[in-house]
Formats: sequence, C-alpha cells, structure tokens
Amino acid sequence: MTWQPISESKLWDLINAAEARMTPRRRRMWDAVRVTPAKWAEPSYGELGGGFWVVGIQGETVVWYNDIEGGFNRSPYKTPGTIADYRCNQDELEHVMEYLLGRLEFGYDTGPIAGAPQAGEYRP
Repeated sequence: MTWQPISESKLWDLINAAEARMTPRRRRMWDAVRVTPAKWAEPSYGELGGGFWVVGIQGETVVWYNDIEGGFNRSPYKTPGTIADYRCNQDELEHVMEYLLGRLEFGYDTGPIAGAPQAGEYRP
C-alpha cells in the first residue's frame, strides 16, 4: 500500500476526537489559536502531499498535522502559507495545546520538538 495524504474529512475526525479529550484549559487555548484547516507549503517533505494541513496559529508558530509521520506539530513560520521548519512529532492535538500554554506561562517551549528525519529515513 502506498502513502496517501490525509483528507480534510479525516483531519476533522482527528480534530473532533482531540476536542472531546481536551481539558477546559487546553480547549480555551485551542479556541484561541484554531483556524480553518488549510494546506500550507513545506519545501522539505510537503510537496508529495500538496503541503500539510495547518489548523492553528499562535504568533509566529503554526500548528499543523504531519500526515507522513501521523501527528500534530508546531513549527515557526515567516511567510503565511509556508511552514518554515519541518517537524516530525507525533503528538495528539491536545498535547500541542499544552506545549503552547507552557510557552505562554514560562516564556519558552516546554515540550519536545522532533526535527526532520535523518538521511535515508524518509519513506512515505
């Protein structure tokens, strides 16, 4: 079976399931950062699927779904429509909200960040 990008309807299934699991604190963060899902370019690995679905924006950070790795991520952006840094975290959306809350509370990123795969590891 070959890899296929996630459909918008499947993405909404993941978002809706995550919302049901969110604590009130995480849900308030989600309500503050959420945007209508839109595909954004990512030049390292995103071309194969026509980009990645961005679902939230906080300042200069986007929250997006990496359908190659199977999880939500947070990455910087400089230009709207382009994710600046590929990340391969496989987080649930509610955990990303906790990381964003931690950044607001402490002034720095409190959660793990997984970078791009190393040479020879990329196999969609």
